[in-house]
Amino acid sequence: MHAISLGAPYLDTDADQLCFSLDLPERPALAERAVTVGGIDVRLRLLGASHQVFVGPVRETVACLRETDRGLPAAHRSEPPGWTYDFSAETRRLEPAAFSAEVASVLALVDANPDSLCGIFPGSPEAVTAVVVEAADGPSGGGLVWRTWHTYPQHGQIVSTHTRLEAR
Repeated sequence: MHAISLGAPYLDTDADQLCFSLDLPERPALAERAVTVGGIDVRLRLLGASHQVFVGPVRETVACLRETDRGLPAAHRSEPPGWTYDFSAETRRLEPAAFSAEVASVLALVDANPDSLCGIFPGSPEAVTAVVVEAADGPSGGGLVWRTWHTYPQHGQIVSTHTRLEAR
């Protein structure tokens, strides 16, 4: 399992504080992991209750960012040179039992996937940020799919993102 206990509290305290960017430099990371999936090098990075995924020309950041408008797009599409990038995000508020079941499901998925990184924050075993990346075959060749989860047990919120990056 690539879940680690993090020695730092959340930097984001609510799902509504998260923002999205594709062009930020590296932020200070609490954990980082480099993997190669489908022949493509990927850097998975955990920041506070946030993440960065760096692959090819993409520098995906979902974090609390002062210099960016708050809120995640429901969908975003771009075409960096040689690639097609599709991002989507969803925030759900769940009752405690459903929240716990969803976090357990995320942790099981991380445990089953060797190309993952998950951080558990102090104070709650359900305060996690997780990233799972997998190879994806596209119409023009290889690509990647990654999913992330940012959980906020104090509010029963789970932010999940789904990204697909395909070679053109």
